[in-house]
Amino acid sequence: MPKLVNLGSLGIDHVYGVDHITTPGETISSYSHDVFPGGKGSNQSIAAAKAGAEVVHVGCIGPDGDMLLDVLSEVNVDVKNVRVSETATQHAVIQVDRQGQNAIVIFGGANRTLNQHDRDVALSRVEPGDWLLLQNEVNDLEEILDQAGERNVSVAFNVAPVDGREKDYDYSRVGLLIVNEVEAAALAAEDDPNRAFDILTSRFPDMIVLLTLGRDGGMYGGGGYPRVVYESHVVDAVDETAAGDTFIGYFMAEWLKSQDLAKAVEDASAAGAIAVTKPGAASSIPSRAEVDAFKESVTN
Repeated sequence: MPKLVNLGSLGIDHVYGVDHITTPGETISSYSHDVFPGGKGSNQSIAAAKAGAEVVHVGCIGPDGDMLLDVLSEVNVDVKNVRVSETATQHAVIQVDRQGQNAIVIFGGANRTLNQHDRDVALSRVEPGDWLLLQNEVNDLEEILDQAGERNVSVAFNVAPVDGREKDYDYSRVGLLIVNEVEAAALAAEDDPNRAFDILTSRFPDMIVLLTLGRDGGMYGGGGYPRVVYESHVVDAVDETAAGDTFIGYFMAEWLKSQDLAKAVEDASAAGAIAVTKPGAASSIPSRAEVDAFKESVTN
């Protein structure tokens, strides 16, 4: 089976439980503080590996990031090309309210120190049939996309978080675009998700677009596929922090295996629903057995 090569971010999450998300000028006390492995790239690699995919992770951590290598290795992600730099590992400050909603501030750290060697290594690990996965938490994405295009590498790009750089990327190099409603609005200059989806699939007709809407489900299509709207599972949310990353990892694992969009979204939706019922980021990503059991329970 083809593998997933993730040239992706790695981070450490500081999660604070709060009664409500702070507003400008407000100071509140948290009722809990936990430290979890995180970073969108790392979370997505863990999720894909738990889903059964072969995963290679290429990226950069600081001297304080050893626990991330341990967590990835525990689920058999290949981390031999993760480089240790002198810059501190990315960290995030995350507020989670009692409804499970969050607000996140990220310091990019070592994730913004990727160099030409890292890009070359990642692309050299991609073999025919493999996919390269990217997030918007690393630097020099223009160069990465250009080099991937020159080598005819299949690219899946999760444009998260949006920070202004996304407007300048060459999306003709992307085979699969994964965005939520905020990211879709930024790319399409349109707040309505349905119209944003239509704009993106029209602008890039060869690209598959997967637009997630959290509790409201989402839609996918383009690249020769019809537009399909799907619903999310109703669960009691505790922490939404890694739900999107879990969704992407499970989606990519099934996509690599079967090239079946509907089946990939089915797996991803189930995994994402389970993830929001647990605290933390990487620690909330469910096992393959949990996802299969959940799918069985909702069909009976």
